[in-house]
Amino acid sequence: MRLTVIIRTLGVLFLLFSTTLLPPIGISLYYGDGDLQHFSVTFAIALAAGLMLWLPFRRHSHAIRSRDGFVIVVLMWTAMSLLGAVPFMLALDLGFPDAFFESVSGYTTTGSTVLVGLDAMSKSILFYRQEIQWLGGIGVIVLAVALLPMLGIGGMQLYKAETAGPLKEERLTPRITRTARSVCVVYILLTAVCAACFWLAGMSLFDAICHSFSSLATAGYSTHDESIAFFASVPIEIVATVFTLIGGISFNEHFIAWRTLQLGRYGRDTQTRAYLVIILVLIVVTTLVLYTAGTYASLAETVRYSVFEVVTVITTTGFMVEDFSLWPLALPVLLLFAGFVGGCAGSTSGGIKVVRFVVLYKQVGVHIDRLIHPQAIRRIKMQNQPVADSVVEAVAGFFAVYVVVFVIFMLLAMMDGMDQVSAFGAVASSINNFGPGLGDVAITFSNVTPQSKIMFAVAMLFGRLEIYTFLVLLTPAFWRR
Repeated sequence: MRLTVIIRTLGVLFLLFSTTLLPPIGISLYYGDGDLQHFSVTFAIALAAGLMLWLPFRRHSHAIRSRDGFVIVVLMWTAMSLLGAVPFMLALDLGFPDAFFESVSGYTTTGSTVLVGLDAMSKSILFYRQEIQWLGGIGVIVLAVALLPMLGIGGMQLYKAETAGPLKEERLTPRITRTARSVCVVYILLTAVCAACFWLAGMSLFDAICHSFSSLATAGYSTHDESIAFFASVPIEIVATVFTLIGGISFNEHFIAWRTLQLGRYGRDTQTRAYLVIILVLIVVTTLVLYTAGTYASLAETVRYSVFEVVTVITTTGFMVEDFSLWPLALPVLLLFAGFVGGCAGSTSGGIKVVRFVVLYKQVGVHIDRLIHPQAIRRIKMQNQPVADSVVEAVAGFFAVYVVVFVIFMLLAMMDGMDQVSAFGAVASSINNFGPGLGDVAITFSNVTPQSKIMFAVAMLFGRLEIYTFLVLLTPAFWRR
């Protein structure tokens, strides 16, 4: 491990972070909302810290090794979340646990919040809150495209399933930087289209831009306490549904479809097909239960809310037009478990990822077939290509580690005084980067204790960094030469 490489990289991160404060500063100047000094102070802190870390090692340009990569990824997301908390502390007078929770929730595109009274907040702080989600979305894509497959951790090498051939070593372009840049261009273009659609659907330009940030990032923050329900508009709900659905599909697929002008690419991809089938089944089940229970007055209204909530849940966006935790029978738990599945690998969505469930489903089929035909030799395939045994083992290992980590966080939450339902919902929301929970955290985490807020923020980072990235740093063997 080379400390100079790590310090230099963090310095660059701090400098980049300082530039992200310029748009909120500009908005504060335009609206004269009184938060200019708060963002200016944060800008000065980030700029000074970045220069102090970068200048001494600016001529060190060594390649990043795998071990350096683990440390850099964890430190980058942790440092970004800590810096991101400063404006919340200064502008809203929040304590560190609340500010850190809000910052981590934004950057990890979770969407859980401790804030109330959004409608009365300044434009600059509302924009900043939306902006960090969008930046987190880009960070997630770059992480999936450029770093995690290279590190080969915990099944994220399955992201390679989204390239031209399943699970191959090839990338979209020869160099990682070009790959990340190309995919991010698609992300930016889709965000612009989303903002235009929101504006045409009836939002103000400010709200349209802000909600385009959270839609493509599948994050869920809004500029209003009532979220999308504030607008009471079917066209706006349709735009949000479409673009959160897009955000849940691999941006690698978006790039290839855009480059080749072949929309049929989506239908040929195993993971995307599974993702859309799961959503369709959930919509049908949810609609039938709500209509049978008479929850809404008409079938049209039932379908409207079913489609929106199913899509926003499985993409781990967390927008709300209805409180699904109050829906009848097993629907609240069913939708919460849909958040466990999440979107596609290489998307901005959280959750375990659809591709892992596809591999697990195929693996179960292989085992059943071997029980019936002990002498048969059968391999798991995706798109007619065999999946390497190491990848199957990584998926099985990830599920095992996921369950253990989930149980630990849930027990800690209960030891801090949360009831079982709330603790389960809070951990599921945090580790899946999902947003809404159950029980006391169905709407907000504002009533959670300070220590639990920090714990759930850590759980969000665990979930976003695929768990193994953090766990590797906790093993003594990693730090030995």
